[in-house]
Amino acid sequence: MKKITIIAEAGVNHNGSLKNALKLIRIAAKAGADIVKFQVVEASVIQKKAVMANYQKKNTNKIETQYQMVKKLELNWDKAHPILINECKKNKIKFLTTAFSNEALLQLKKLGIETFKVPSGEITNLPYLKLLGSFNKKILLSTGMANLREIKRALKILIKAGTHKKKITLLHCNTAYPTPYEDANIKAIKTLRDKFKIKVGYSDHTLGNEASIAAVTLGSEVIEKHFTINKLMKGPDHIASLNPKDLKLFIKSIRNTEKLLGSGKKVPSKSERENINVARKSILSKININKGDIFANHNLCIKRPGSGISPIFWYKLLGKKSKKKYNYDELIDKTELKR
Repeated sequence: MKKITIIAEAGVNHNGSLKNALKLIRIAAKAGADIVKFQVVEASVIQKKAVMANYQKKNTNKIETQYQMVKKLELNWDKAHPILINECKKNKIKFLTTAFSNEALLQLKKLGIETFKVPSGEITNLPYLKLLGSFNKKILLSTGMANLREIKRALKILIKAGTHKKKITLLHCNTAYPTPYEDANIKAIKTLRDKFKIKVGYSDHTLGNEASIAAVTLGSEVIEKHFTINKLMKGPDHIASLNPKDLKLFIKSIRNTEKLLGSGKKVPSKSERENINVARKSILSKININKGDIFANHNLCIKRPGSGISPIFWYKLLGKKSKKKYNYDELIDKTELKR
């Protein structure tokens, strides 16, 4: 099985602090994530009167609009990006961030970013998709809130603009923080893979690990999960994020799931081979058998261990003359089959 790429989604959980952002990188690396991802949040792409989602209101203090909320979460990205990328290199974890505007896309391209994440809200932003598609880079396309027709159109634009289909991974997602279990709809991962014949993954906004584990069993090659320094911090995403300890346990559960799924080949495993002779059976003498006696139902039986002639050969052995003498309860020699 191909190794699952695990993205630790820091998002905006730095709360506008570069110090926090650097700490989030170290937490993600220590937990064993492959990638740490941020979001280039920009108040400039939000109407000043745009209302907040209910989940955003619950964990923010006296903030009335999206614009106000995002303004508090902004970093100076011209300064921050090189610092964060360097910190990722030091901690041997890959850097990824989400752009919400064409200007941010171009900035990331200049930085030499090789993988781009399209947030769910941009799947209908056709100019954005056309520009990104022209880069011909790896793309993670989040599909929260989208239907199949919208996903098909987004893929068509990205591919037509110049990105090869093999470079695109569709991420099933539910844009609710946290996502109720009954809305997770993990089976949609298989629908996306079968419908579009493309790599699939899952951006998990549920509370817990079960959804991501289920996603891995359905063929997800990428798993993304929000994490934070402390769930009690004020901000829109902290409450639906994993704390550092839980992030580590989450990643361990995904890696264990990889092992559990295995190769899919149905052959005896390394750990069970030593038990074959213990658990299976062989053909033994039911009574004393003299040399020249005919092997038959009355003088043969089947018992453990499995180190002798397998019962598979029961009917091949019946009717043959014994080459030697056997005492009661003795394994029949394998040479009896060679005639």
